[in-house]
Amino acid sequence: MDTNFSEIIGNSKIKKILTDSVQKNNILHSYMFVGTDGIGKKIFATEFAKMILCESDEKPCGKCKPCIEFNSNNNPDFFLIEPDKNSLKIDQIREMQKTILEKPINGSKKIYIINDSEKMTKEAQNCLLKTLEEPQDFIVIILICSNENEILPTVKSRCTKVFFDNISDTDIGNYMQMKNNAVNFSENMIRLCNGSIGRANEIAGKADVLEKIEIIVNSVTSVDELDFIKYSEIFYENKEDIYLLLDYVYVLLSQKINRANMMCCIESMNYVQKAKKKLQYSNNYDMCIDGMLMNMWREFNEKNNRS
Repeated sequence: MDTNFSEIIGNSKIKKILTDSVQKNNILHSYMFVGTDGIGKKIFATEFAKMILCESDEKPCGKCKPCIEFNSNNNPDFFLIEPDKNSLKIDQIREMQKTILEKPINGSKKIYIINDSEKMTKEAQNCLLKTLEEPQDFIVIILICSNENEILPTVKSRCTKVFFDNISDTDIGNYMQMKNNAVNFSENMIRLCNGSIGRANEIAGKADVLEKIEIIVNSVTSVDELDFIKYSEIFYENKEDIYLLLDYVYVLLSQKINRANMMCCIESMNYVQKAKKKLQYSNNYDMCIDGMLMNMWREFNEKNNRS
């Protein structure tokens, strides 16, 4: 990984805090990076780690032995722990603890990043707690999480929390224009990102189907009911992205609200939310989507035209 804080979008205050702590050698034993999924917390954590491990005055220099090893994923004093499928298990924490007692090979610090730390089992968290309570002087542990409510209070209390802000719509728009100049990334797609660069990258890959979803919502009052329900084929063909598509329908409806159609939009947004809940517990995917579209069409047409 060859980057620096200046190349990361957003959270300027955190950049300064972390940079100052390295320059002043005021590095704590344990941190918890908290914020929306896909906002860049892992990139911040790895860049922070690289700065700590760098041997030069200008950090990270990218030229010293620790930096070169870091960029090639071979730094012996850096450890990234990822979930095993959908959880971080106690065995992973025990494996980490086996290396914690060993002193750094290159410099004065060893760094452990635990990504998606909210996925740690309770047993794993209690196991980690022992390390957090009596840390080695040379150890830095960074927990990355999107939902701190899943972290035990005893673990949280031993970490310094760093709260990340969502990325602004303007910054996301500029980023996507620079990175995906050929993609038609609309303002509504930016709203769908919910301040997350990770989600923006996902959405960019689905721009074509999202444009079709926009056509569906915009045609709710210009086609008859049967033709509107036929749009369900687009949802059928993209089952793996259904929650993203439904979220986009919701965003589009929220932007469509005006005085004349306020209740139609609000009720239709409720139908979208109900469809999302039904899909979690129902095997009848087609009926769920058909029902949502039918209710939306009737909300905007039949009910809106009643005297």
